[in-house]
Amino acid sequence: MEPASAEALGCASFPPEMARDVVLAIDQGTTGTTVLAVDSKLQVIARSNREFRQIYPKPGWVEHDLTEIWQSAGATLSEVLEAGLDPQRIAAIGITNQRETVGLWDRKTHVPIHNAIVWQCRRTAERCAQLEAAGKKELVRHKTGLVLDPYFSGTKAEWLLDHVPGARARAENGELALGTIDTFLVWQLTGGKSHVTDVSNASRTMLFDLEAADWDDQLLDMLRVPRAVLPEVRSSSEVYGVTKGVPGIPDGIPIAGIAGDQQAALFGQACFDPGDVKCTYGTGAFVLINTGPKLVRSTHGVLSTAAWKLGPKAPVEYAMEGSVFIAGAAVQWLRDGLGIIEKSSDVEALAASVPDSGDVVFVPALVGLGAPHWKPAARGLIAGITRDTTRAHLARATLEGIALQVHEVVQSMKSDAGGQIRSLRVDGGAAANDLLMQMQADLLGQSVIRPKMIETTAAGAAFLAGLAVGLFKSKDEIREAWQEDRHFQRKDAAYAERILAKWKGAVAKA
Repeated sequence: MEPASAEALGCASFPPEMARDVVLAIDQGTTGTTVLAVDSKLQVIARSNREFRQIYPKPGWVEHDLTEIWQSAGATLSEVLEAGLDPQRIAAIGITNQRETVGLWDRKTHVPIHNAIVWQCRRTAERCAQLEAAGKKELVRHKTGLVLDPYFSGTKAEWLLDHVPGARARAENGELALGTIDTFLVWQLTGGKSHVTDVSNASRTMLFDLEAADWDDQLLDMLRVPRAVLPEVRSSSEVYGVTKGVPGIPDGIPIAGIAGDQQAALFGQACFDPGDVKCTYGTGAFVLINTGPKLVRSTHGVLSTAAWKLGPKAPVEYAMEGSVFIAGAAVQWLRDGLGIIEKSSDVEALAASVPDSGDVVFVPALVGLGAPHWKPAARGLIAGITRDTTRAHLARATLEGIALQVHEVVQSMKSDAGGQIRSLRVDGGAAANDLLMQMQADLLGQSVIRPKMIETTAAGAAFLAGLAVGLFKSKDEIREAWQEDRHFQRKDAAYAERILAKWKGAVAKA
């Protein structure tokens, strides 16, 4: 069915003389919710953030209270408006979110029947092992582009249906709604009128066929997830509904853009063409390469995923993704575990105080190795220590360990995509580290480009929503709004040769 227009959904009630030139971008992350009011020139005119609880019922289990997430979203939206933003300027709301986290709620009362199970949660590891033993690994890989891992939503959804009393029967009867965080937020924003997700989030559930761009009956049967409980899969840029009954927010504002956080960052970096690559340096590092309308299946340890779909009639565009589990968290370990720096930002000056790492190699496999190795049992390793080793050498080796992991992922993607990568666009907290970015450029032999707008996930949500309501006319207009802060180019051509052999030897022992 063709989605209704913004006007048909009630948006025409705004005075025609009022310029609706602002998008509210909801960036719903793992530890908190941020709302940015962004204008058509990509200027942030208001910002609010709220953290919420992390719940750890058992070792390896992680949960979020969906009600607290909604409260954090509502509070941040209200605070942005209270900062002086005229609500009649708001053209649309865009959403970007932690992706694989999944929840279950009552359709009538809108009340969650259990805490959401977070992407970090490992409670379904045994179930994944059972499925692999039953020969389901290749089925999952072929249909979804993912590996069979508790990271993804499918086994989490199955767990909720099996372990919450009465949930499976109620789900089959259509009494319950299931979804990732984007789905829950749209549900709440529209007063329960819209139960939807977009292709980027659906592609992280392990229930979605990438080629068919829809829920897959074979996968649903495998995990016993009834279709009746699932949201409708829509594009990433269209009007899904309008606000209704949200405290502090006017009714009738269209919700018009959705993308999972990493895909939103890819879009926010204006990586619109095949071969465009971005890396987000956060707790971990997430590298995505745009492969366009072509679904590329990796043979080098990275995942295939949906990037976005720009409108109901547009084709799905795809990406490959590689996840580095430990990036900024390695610096946090230097600070909190070893106490060799007082704050994370100190690592750059300390590492720069020595000309090299003194043959020290640090493999930061503190929670296993992600792409391209996928070795959950790997553990961190520091090699090459001598009596001359100082904390500065360890700090420099830590930054090199981050850059080397990203280098491995990018090289894997280049092998799969069969083409050259023009540059790497970077964002996230650690992207502010000039020394790390220069290491990355020297390793890759290609430009590393940092934008002025560092909150690229929110920018992506704003762009997608703005396109849907006409605030942005085209991707070319978005390219013009995107602005570069700094361009890093290779300075030391021999750097990669000096360090890669030592790195590979250390990784093999981790």
